[in-house]
Amino acid sequence: MEKEIFDKIKKEAKEMLTGINSCHEWEHTERVYNLAMHIGKKENADLEILGLAAILHDIARKEQDESNGKIDHAQKGAEMAKKILSKYNLPEEKIKNICHCIQAHRYRNNIIPETIEAKVLYDSDKLDSIGAIGTGRNFSFAGHLGAKVHDKNVNLDKSAEYTQDDTAYREYMVKLRHIKDRIITNEGKRIAEGRHKFQEKFFERLNKEVDGEI
Repeated sequence: MEKEIFDKIKKEAKEMLTGINSCHEWEHTERVYNLAMHIGKKENADLEILGLAAILHDIARKEQDESNGKIDHAQKGAEMAKKILSKYNLPEEKIKNICHCIQAHRYRNNIIPETIEAKVLYDSDKLDSIGAIGTGRNFSFAGHLGAKVHDKNVNLDKSAEYTQDDTAYREYMVKLRHIKDRIITNEGKRIAEGRHKFQEKFFERLNKEVDGEI
């Protein structure tokens, strides 16, 4: 693909992410893209398909946030991406693969990544939700919802996402501590080990500090 076309698609994606919450802003997409390129080279993925899927993977995030999670940004994003990509006369099979990558990248849905490109995008997006950067994003999103800084006694059964109970610790307990075991690629698993350990230790220390330990 010509760089000019890639840059046009990238510009369109960036504009669609303007003004959304701080943990899903364009910088998140850039980090996912960089991780995807790194892992994709190791896993012999098609970097053109992977690169386009990475920059387009969150373009429907605003719609999901504004609906308080009722709209699935992965499914909606795939529909939006298809319209964008069709303007540039990409082969149908390539568009289909890119859209599958976008549909399958979300943790909370039932679509299994089937292509190597989809597996790499899934891993790259998940890896940005753990480790140091993941911890920062987690607190940022909780703050966006008006949640407490910390509640180690949060009731996971009675609390819900997109509410003021949705603290960073709740997200860790419900989702993020399980990410390591959901990573698919070999390189992704290697990266996940270190990021998981950091996040695990962070919340262990946080729980001790709120109990008055120093």
